[in-house]
Amino acid sequence: MVNEWASTEHALAYLERAERIPRRTEGEATLLDFVPHEVERILDLGTGNGRLLALLKIDRPQVRAVALDFSPVMLAAASKRFAGDDSVEVVAHDLEQPLPDLGQFNAVVSCFAIHHCTHERKRALYEEIFATLVPGGIFCNLEHVSSPTPALHERFLHHLGIGPEDEDPSNKLLPVETQLTWLRSTGFEDVDCSWKWLELALLVGRKPR
Repeated sequence: MVNEWASTEHALAYLERAERIPRRTEGEATLLDFVPHEVERILDLGTGNGRLLALLKIDRPQVRAVALDFSPVMLAAASKRFAGDDSVEVVAHDLEQPLPDLGQFNAVVSCFAIHHCTHERKRALYEEIFATLVPGGIFCNLEHVSSPTPALHERFLHHLGIGPEDEDPSNKLLPVETQLTWLRSTGFEDVDCSWKWLELALLVGRKPR
């Protein structure tokens, strides 16, 4: 299965265009609303350059966080962003492998990362996330999902300003409904797609108290 995120060129190209992803800030703002301000620990899966975690820390300065990524470029960018902030630990880890033992978290978040995993790994990862959350903990996954029809997929690519030949070969997209079903079967409650624009969606679930 193709995954080009270990490539420096691929990672740098993403960082160059990431700020221009349409409606991204809407999805991020909705995600922020779901994470309580009083959380003590956050796990960020596929942190990239640390953008989402930095946004979360604006209104949650007390939080301690672990940021996972496996791309050397992303790890360097995140380490630079959080340099001097001992409340954030940046850890090298490939999400295709089982999560390391990092303790318990009040919130697990992810932004445009899990869709690079194989489908089998996605489902196993959801189970690992459930296990790492404290009772009442929240999981928020701002994700790239598949379109229900080819025409809608073409529309999404048009809004990105790219053609099929420019798509990321690392993408392994799934429908929203499939992933919501997996979250429910894992044990999450209050599961919902809480925001969506074309192929961008926020999937949310809470671990029962």
